Amino acid sequence: MIRAIIFDFNGVIADDETPHLLCYQQALAEEGLSLTKDEYYGAYLGMDERTCTRLLLTARDGTCDDLLLQRIMNRKAVLFRANTAAHKPALFLGIIEFVKAAKPTYRLAIASGGRRDQIDAALAGTAIEQDFELIVSAEDCHIGKPDPAIYRLTCAGLNIGSTSEAITPAHCLVIEDSLAGIRSAKAAGMRVLALATTYPIDKLGEADVVLPNLHEISPDAVIGRIAQTGQGGRLSATQPQQ
Repeated sequence: MIRAIIFDFNGVIADDETPHLLCYQQALAEEGLSLTKDEYYGAYLGMDERTCTRLLLTARDGTCDDLLLQRIMNRKAVLFRANTAAHKPALFLGIIEFVKAAKPTYRLAIASGGRRDQIDAALAGTAIEQDFELIVSAEDCHIGKPDPAIYRLTCAGLNIGSTSEAITPAHCLVIEDSLAGIRSAKAAGMRVLALATTYPIDKLGEADVVLPNLHEISPDAVIGRIAQTGQGGRLSATQPQQ
């Protein structure tokens, strides 16, 4: 039985993947590294930037200089902060309604390879700013997706200080937009709804359910379909709500 819903952030809640990529490309270029859009969305399949940068540095230098890696990450954060100060990322269509519908029944959390200040800034002033009881970000988990560490940490965090029945991975539905995220959640023992907001639907087939987005989709309809169809189920965006 699903009792908790864990959301990835970039590409699931906030529509900010493009500015993230552009700022990341600039930070890499300043250190003599290049990464095309096709490479980022193809070869790296949604890995967090720390993991991607480590791979790029190792491929170029034969090793990863941790100080250089941190410099790139810090520079990208500065660039992204400046970008979002002028252009605050929008939330995806349907996400507010979905979160509000889920809140009375399910425990809600965010598990993201993004920085906490970026998540807080994107949520600030929105209708769902206070609706997540736990946010786990890059600062909290230093092992990136597709490793399951961040989802295991989030599951454990939901039980800290709780007097209700313990949440286990089997109780968790994860909402993701990348193959790396799907594999991370699956390796943690969780069910996955994938949204084709960043990658095409045919790249997300390892999820239990794949949807174009959350517009006019209810949490109960998604969870009911997962329970009915098991692994590999699909829910059409035009299917009547339950």
